[in-house]
Amino acid sequence: MQKEDENWYASWFDSPYYHILYKDRDYEEAGYFMNRLTSYLQLPKGAHILDLACGKGRHSKYLNTLGYNVIGADLSPSSISYAKQFENESLHFEVHDMCLTFSSKFDAIFNLFTSFGYFEDEADNLRTIRAIKNGLKPNGFGVIDFLNVNFVAENLVKEELKVVEGIEFHINRYMKNGYIVKDILFTHSSREYSFTEKVKALTLSDFKNYFEMAGATLKQSFGDYHLHPFDEKTSERLILIFN
Repeated sequence: MQKEDENWYASWFDSPYYHILYKDRDYEEAGYFMNRLTSYLQLPKGAHILDLACGKGRHSKYLNTLGYNVIGADLSPSSISYAKQFENESLHFEVHDMCLTFSSKFDAIFNLFTSFGYFEDEADNLRTIRAIKNGLKPNGFGVIDFLNVNFVAENLVKEELKVVEGIEFHINRYMKNGYIVKDILFTHSSREYSFTEKVKALTLSDFKNYFEMAGATLKQSFGDYHLHPFDEKTSERLILIFN
């Protein structure tokens, strides 16, 4: 059986099956969110944005069409290799570890679609917040789009069968040791695969502690892509604006 390595995100996000499983993501919703977010932050055309943990670049590409200078950065070499076909004078992609401060400064750094809280070492979460903080220009903004742990716990779908491109993905979800865990089992070309996604069950209070330790200031928290106020019981997302 093919199984992920110690850093599950390094193997899973670099796997073609990750992109097959999530191929039905809502691009219209993603575009709407980027419009709302850039308008709220009052980012002028030509502003420099880092899309941190960009995957294959869907948010990066859309932000670029809005007139921004964008760098998409991700740990997955295969995702960045794919995204590079879309590069132009104001859109670039690079392999990058988000625990490390980027080489240049940005008007905004976006970490979107629950691309945080993967690390086994708690210190790496704080390192990432510090890296974002240190990568901002004066008056720049960091944005983390995370899930609302309380909402997820109350609405957890424990078992799911999802068929995509003829592949039957058997998905099991549960909470364990302070993580939201998703086990993904499937067979393809007579070979069995097993991957696990793990996201730290971080609350608003946890993020506030990170921000304090990183010398960052929380400016606003939202509960969905329409930028409605965050409610710990009913909001599906936890969207944090800080600098």
